[in-house]
Amino acid sequence: MIETKIIQVTPNELVQLINEGIKSQLQKFTIDIQSKELDNKPHLTRKETAKFFDVSLNCINDWSKKGILQPFKVGQRTFFRKSDLLQLMFNQKTA
Repeated sequence: MIETKIIQVTPNELVQLINEGIKSQLQKFTIDIQSKELDNKPHLTRKETAKFFDVSLNCINDWSKKGILQPFKVGQRTFFRKSDLLQLMFNQKTA
C-alpha cells in the first residue's frame, strides 16, 4: 500500500530537494558509466561511440558532419575522445 504525505515547503526548499535528487541520480549514472568496460579506453571507435549514445552509426556520421562530434583518424580508423563524448552528454561542450 502506498502512503501519501503532504508537507508544506517553500519554493526554495522545493528547488533544493529537486537539485539533491538530480545530483544523486547523476552520481549514480556517472558510476555506471565508469564501471563499463568502454571506460577503460580513452578513445572509442565509431561503433563503440554509437553504442555509448545508443544511436545508429548513421547518426554518428551525421553528428560528425555537423561538427557535434570531433573525430580523429589513425590510418583508416576513426576514433572519438571519450572526454569529448562525456562533455557532450552532459551538455558541457560548446560548439
